[in-house]
Formats: sequence, structure tokens, C-alpha cells
Amino acid sequence: MIETFGTPEALADAAASAVVEALSAAIAGGGRGRLVVTGGRSPGLVYDRLSQTVLDWGRVDVTLSDERFVPPDHPASNQGLVASRLLNARAAAARFIPLWRPAADAAACAAAAEAEVAALTPFHVTLLGMGPDGHVASLIPGAVGLEAAMDPHGARMCLGFDQAIGDPPLPRITLTLAALLQSQAILILIAGAEKRRVVEDALAGADLPVAALLTQSRAPVRVLWTP
Repeated sequence: MIETFGTPEALADAAASAVVEALSAAIAGGGRGRLVVTGGRSPGLVYDRLSQTVLDWGRVDVTLSDERFVPPDHPASNQGLVASRLLNARAAAARFIPLWRPAADAAACAAAAEAEVAALTPFHVTLLGMGPDGHVASLIPGAVGLEAAMDPHGARMCLGFDQAIGDPPLPRITLTLAALLQSQAILILIAGAEKRRVVEDALAGADLPVAALLTQSRAPVRVLWTP
């Protein structure tokens, strides 16, 4: 399941190609392409490539797998990263559906985004990173409410964690596992020996959030790794 690429650039080329192929097929079928993207360090090179790709971006909807409970101009905002690295140049024409809303807390943000995110399913392609603790999106071990967010048959698309979790420690909004499984293709982008070991442990049965994606059969998953 782990596909190896010699350099971050080669991995980014492969990931961008997979995204374009999925979106192009959706658009060619007469509909809109629906893309879920992620924050963190892993996808930056992918976004740089996608932003320059010739595609009918006006027929693409983009949302996030998770978000920190901070406004878009905050340095920790995933929306800010996506705006600066992906939604510019050719890809500026895409329609962006944020998870952050000017609400009282993360739970209220999730509730406000729920209907719009649900309307995007099924997602044609979902890009995810993975933390060294095995988290994907903001499905982070130890989060209060994680069990509900990890229910593969749950009714909610988005949930908010109002306590500060993760790195940086902030309240968060996340797509649930049930939402992620409504993807026609999932790409998990990882780098370094430590994260490869985490994936190998998850495949061997370790109780980690990423294992719920790697061991299911509802949504196709590719793990793209570079040293």
C-alpha cells in the first residue's frame, strides 16, 4: 500500500497528477469536481503544481479535511495556507467552502459548515497528511469526542473539538471518519522514516486513527511516501 518516491518533488508530481485525473473525469462527466484538501507541511508542493494546472477550475469545489479555530488571516489557519498555495493563478477560479465560520466556538463552526460539506459528497478526491501520532484530519488521539468522530457510520460530516488539541494546541473543526469515507479516492501524503513506521504499525493492527482508513474497504486509499 505504501508507494515510494525518491524526492518530495516526485511525490508532489504523482499526487497532483492523481488529483487532476479525478477532477477532470468528474468535469468531463458533466458535473463538478469535488476536492478535499489538508493543511500542514505535506501538501505545499502539490498545491503549487495544481495552482498552475490547466483545468476548468470554475467547475471545482474545494473544502478542507480540518481546520484550526482561528480566522483565515491567522498564521495557523489551514484556509490561509490553501488560499496562498492552491487557490491562486489558474486555480483561483475554484469555489472554496470553508470550515471556519465566525462562530462562538469550534462546535458551532462545525454545525454551520455541516450542510454545505454534506452537499459536496461524494468527494472525488481527498488529500490528507498524517501526524506522528497517527492522526489524520483533526482526528487526534485523546481528543474529547473522538469516538463519535471516528464512527464510520456516524450521521455528522463535521465535528468541533472545543479543547485545545494537536500541534499547535488549538480548538479544531474536522471532517469525521464517516465523511472521509465518502471519498472516491484518498491520498495520504507522508515523509520520513518515522511516519512510514506509523503507517506500517497501523497496517499491522495498531489502534491509530489512520488505521481506520488503511483497513477499510469503502474508499480506495493510496499512501505516498518519500524519505
